[in-house]
Amino acid sequence: MKNDIILCGVGGQGILSIAAVIGLAAVENRLFLKQSEVHGMSQRGGDVQSHFRLSDNHVYSDIIPYGQADLIISVEPMESLRYLPWLSKKGWLVTNSNPFNNIPDYPPLDEILTEIRKIKNNIILDADATAKEAGSVRAGNIVILGAASPFIEMSFSSLENAIRKLFTRKGEEIVEVNLKALRAGKSFVNQ
Repeated sequence: MKNDIILCGVGGQGILSIAAVIGLAAVENRLFLKQSEVHGMSQRGGDVQSHFRLSDNHVYSDIIPYGQADLIISVEPMESLRYLPWLSKKGWLVTNSNPFNNIPDYPPLDEILTEIRKIKNNIILDADATAKEAGSVRAGNIVILGAASPFIEMSFSSLENAIRKLFTRKGEEIVEVNLKALRAGKSFVNQ
């Protein structure tokens, strides 16, 4: 088993929380993992990305070579396009349809979504609206993770357990909202 995943978005969108959930689930499954992060100017709404490599054998490098990523998990549509050179021909791109307009010349959203739809294996969903329905607009990142979960080679229950571990200190209500968001994202893909 090997799963090479690119996580991307804009500072403050919860990319590192997604990485923490996957990491905790990987530990529960006794998988080897390597992760690298680039925070950019994350406090100012800049690019945030992470390479995440999972395997049942030793992982020697934390960097995914171009064209080798099995999955891109993106919380921001334009950022998903930035990382397309890493996606393998059989890989999946899962992205939020809502932009984070943090630059004055942000391209028209319809053009971005048209480019994403050119990728053979793509899932585009309104994670913000789905998160709001789940109980917190801040859980959009977890909705995206749920939508990407069928392409992560771990059981869904491990991701649920990781959500419980990660958010338990914030209280049961936050745990439940995030579990609901994770399940809503998965349900979107299973329609």
